[in-house]
This record gives sequence, structure tokens and C-alpha cells, in this order.
Amino acid sequence: MSQGNLLRENINDLLAFSIVARERSFTRAAGQLGISQSALSHAIRALEERLGLRLLTRTTRSVAPTVAGERLLATLAPRLADIEAELKAIASLRDTPAGTIRLTAPDFAVEGLLWPKLAPMLRAYPDVKLEIVVDYALTDIAADQFDAGVRYGDRVSDGMIAMRIGPDVRLLCVGTPEYFESRGRPQVPQDLMSHNCVNVRLPSHGGLWAWEFERNGRETRLRVPGQLVFNSIGPMLAAVLDGNAICMLPDYYVAPYLETGELVAVLEDWSEPFSGLHVFYPSRRHASPAFALVLDALRYRE
Repeated sequence: MSQGNLLRENINDLLAFSIVARERSFTRAAGQLGISQSALSHAIRALEERLGLRLLTRTTRSVAPTVAGERLLATLAPRLADIEAELKAIASLRDTPAGTIRLTAPDFAVEGLLWPKLAPMLRAYPDVKLEIVVDYALTDIAADQFDAGVRYGDRVSDGMIAMRIGPDVRLLCVGTPEYFESRGRPQVPQDLMSHNCVNVRLPSHGGLWAWEFERNGRETRLRVPGQLVFNSIGPMLAAVLDGNAICMLPDYYVAPYLETGELVAVLEDWSEPFSGLHVFYPSRRHASPAFALVLDALRYRE
């Protein structure tokens, strides 16, 4: 069989395999591909039979690539990402900017920074579409077929182009006036060990984030006690506004509540600014007109 025939026979099944291997789920992969799980399972089995190799290990609860599958996925993922980017670039040759741009970002960035910047652009260019996946994990944007990601500047991987989209940030320890009246105001970070603190679990490694403080070059990291743990910022804010706990949140996110007096900040002299939010994307990424519009809308202008 010629190489051309081999590619034609396998291309659809290779795409199906890459999505199953990335998602670790036939259910999610079938939903993305718009086919039934049985059809997807048949396609993967046919690919394995043609190659004479098992690519996926299946159990009743999980799906994971074999050694051969991991090798194939490592080869496929960047090439599929390149092809998709090139197709978007070709489609962008039309007169009006159009297409779907996929971003991954933490929820506080979407609410506090991305949406206010992107909404006017979307109204001006109705053929541009956005898909924003809220995620705290350090996502591999090429493997997961995102156009770009949003993270703090010190968390952007090497080899990526990074552009600042927001000012430097301070994490503030906040609570309601009523909470501090009943529990007292902490004077140093160690005082937090007697408070009810809302913690956040980091999906990238499953642990609880340690509260970080810095003053005059002295850094302090604490595993603080508390009744509540969340993995997104909205419930954290709601719990604090309810008056039973305190937490650390980005200054721009809590600014409206500080202005109204609903929340107050403590330990401010222990909160040093650090590198703000950046949008990042692979250096090989083709800047389609739609993507260029997104970058221009997000760009930080002092």
C-alpha cells in the first residue's frame, strides 16, 4: 500500500485516537467528534488492528494511552495543532475577520479582565467567535488545541510568546468588617492560624495552595486552616461575603467590594505586587486576523 493510501485510510481514525487519548474518555471524545461511542470505539479498534499495536488501555473506569499510544500522541498533537492553525490562517484570507479563537484562563481572569476587554471587540466583529475554557491547571495549549492561554507572567512556559494584558497584581487577605470585629484583625501572617480561611485546591497537582506573603524581602508561606476548600474563585468570594471566613484574592477582583466597604483588607503591608496576567501562545502560531483582534483587545495599555 502506498503512503498516500495509508494516510487516507488512517487520517480520521488518527484524529479520533488523539482526542480520546487527550481526553482520557470515549464519552467526551465522542461528544467532541459528534459521533456515537460505539462508532468511536470501532474506529479505534480498526486503527489498532491495522497497526498491529494496542494504543489504548481500557478499563471500566478509565482510558489511558499505552507506551505506543503515548509515542503516537506526542507525534500527532503538535502536527494537528499546526494543521488547524494553518487552516485558520487560510480561512482568514477572507475580507472580514472570522473564525473561532479558543482560550484557556482561570475564572478570575475571565470575570475581572478578559470579558471587559473582549466584549466590545465581539460586538464590532460578529463573525469572530470565542471559546473560553476556565481552568487553573497549567494546560498544554498546543496539545489541547487552544490558540492561547492566560496566566500570571511568572507561570508562562519557556518557548512561548507572552504579552502583558493587565497590571501587576497584589493578593489581598480580605473579609467582612463583621468578621474582623468578631475574630480580630491579624497583625502578622502567623495570626491566620487562628482564623477560618477559605482554601483553594490546585488542579495541576491536587494540593492546597499555600498562602504567600512578602515584606521587605522576607517571604512567608502558610498552610492555613479553614472549613472550606474550593477549586474556583466565585464560591470563595461568596463564602467570604457571607461573613464567616476570610481568603486571599486578586486586588482587581475584590476592588469593587473594598470600595463599597463590603470587604476590608488586612496584612496589606505583607502583600507585594507581582507580575500580572499575560496571554501566551506558541511562537509558531500564525496570527490570523481574528487572533490579532483578540490580542489587540487584550493588550495592556497603561
